[in-house]
Amino acid sequence: MNPRLSLVLLCLLLALTGCASKPPPAPPPPAILSDAAWQRVDQELVEASVAATGSANDYARRSMRVWKEQVQQRTESDFIPWFTGYWTQQWLTLKVAWYKMNSGDAGETPEKRLALYLQEQYHQRVIEPVAEQINPEAIRDRASELYLQLLGQQLPAIIQRYNAPPEQFSQRLNRVPAIALGPPDARNATLYQLLRAKPLEQQPAWQALRQHLNQQASKIASQTEVGLSSVATRASEKLGATLAPRGIASAVAAAVGKAAGALISVAATGIAMITHDREHPQMVEQLRVILNVALNEEWQGLMENRQSGAMSGVYYLSGQVEDSLLRTDRQAPAPK
Repeated sequence: MNPRLSLVLLCLLLALTGCASKPPPAPPPPAILSDAAWQRVDQELVEASVAATGSANDYARRSMRVWKEQVQQRTESDFIPWFTGYWTQQWLTLKVAWYKMNSGDAGETPEKRLALYLQEQYHQRVIEPVAEQINPEAIRDRASELYLQLLGQQLPAIIQRYNAPPEQFSQRLNRVPAIALGPPDARNATLYQLLRAKPLEQQPAWQALRQHLNQQASKIASQTEVGLSSVATRASEKLGATLAPRGIASAVAAAVGKAAGALISVAATGIAMITHDREHPQMVEQLRVILNVALNEEWQGLMENRQSGAMSGVYYLSGQVEDSLLRTDRQAPAPK
């Protein structure tokens, strides 16, 4: 090979090697942000919080629809057939009679006691089986976690957009209260502390927030219980009205003797079953309407109640964060 050509090729190879090994340019150093720039950062944090709240609300609404559908299905497949069945009605008649016999002046009314019994049955047959798969409390907790997760995912873009010093940005987040339920101080947490908590469930302030929301929810009677109280009142009146005719049939049966009495008892039972079969469709429809209305109202309350509903945790956190950031902006000095 021509010596001159070899030298040219060697120089070209060395030049290419130098280009390939040249390190990438260093990122620019963090900027020193003015008060006005920090105010814009705070405003973007508020907008990020609003966006995270909207996404969490979409999740909660979809999940609560699933919960409502499953409750309706269990009500139709279990509670309504149980309550409107002939032998259940007979058993409830005996319970009403017992309640009436044992209701003193200071005791609960038969209607109230029957309502409590029906509520217990409804929880065992409907609410508890559905809760094994999905329940409003779990939806509320997950929506709150999702809010923090989505808010945290937006922070790197804000830091990059303003080239904010990461340490100063963290300090700013650490001055934003997210949970304020103290004293003691363990029941308080900043936004920075919640975003860094791994796992979130072990954060004391987070546990305090869940306890606070549970207490708020326990103060509000569910609409399903209100509906069942209405059902109990109607049932108690209707079942109580059947006690006198049944008492007459028992008295006649006792008077005519054992054999004839058995026939009369069988006949009375047959008549009662015929009457029950005739009234059964109307009973089912009335119960279905009452419980559907109560469930719709309860679902609406669980979605809209800002103190105890499925979004109550998100509303609490976002309210704390946004109020603090807006208040900081109002107190910040005017840009020079």
